[in-house]
Amino acid sequence: EMKILHPDHISAYLDAAEQRGAPPMFYLELVSGLRKGELVALQWSDLDEANCTISVSKQASWDTEGNLILSQPKTGNSIREVSIPQDAVELLKQEHAKHPDNPWMFPSGRTGEMYYPDSVVTLHKRILKDAGLEHIRFHVLRHTFATLALQNGVDVKTASSMLGHYSAGFTLDTYAHVTTDAQLKAAQTMGSILSRAV
Repeated sequence: EMKILHPDHISAYLDAAEQRGAPPMFYLELVSGLRKGELVALQWSDLDEANCTISVSKQASWDTEGNLILSQPKTGNSIREVSIPQDAVELLKQEHAKHPDNPWMFPSGRTGEMYYPDSVVTLHKRILKDAGLEHIRFHVLRHTFATLALQNGVDVKTASSMLGHYSAGFTLDTYAHVTTDAQLKAAQTMGSILSRAV
């Protein structure tokens, strides 16, 4: 069964992130579903404030010798523009004001360089612990975004595009449990419409 961060726990999670001075990063994750390598690779030039979008065109990954490098995402679909809500833009602008001369959107507090993906995972674990929540993998935040989007009426093609999946079919297969619920609701809706017509 695919886990998500339960909607009732999101507020506690973000409050704990704020206590650790990291709410913009984790808020952005929950409203965009980025992969962790894409999240840490974001630079300020990737934010389009006017259009409320994030440009995803690179990712942090490990080369064969164990060095952290920036590379292009594996598939063309992973290079994308992701729309984000206005409040996410405002949070990012506040974050930028803390280190206006740093090109990284979320620089490491220790080095000032790009955040290591593993460090984000460690921070995520600490946030869960602070919030008194059960352990879930960082990747579950991506599933949380996708699940909540689909449950709240975002169509599969749009969700697939935002997630950078290679096809809407893959998204359908991955989140079949969500789309099955949506189909049941659709069937009930159609039933109630037609029962009034008969």
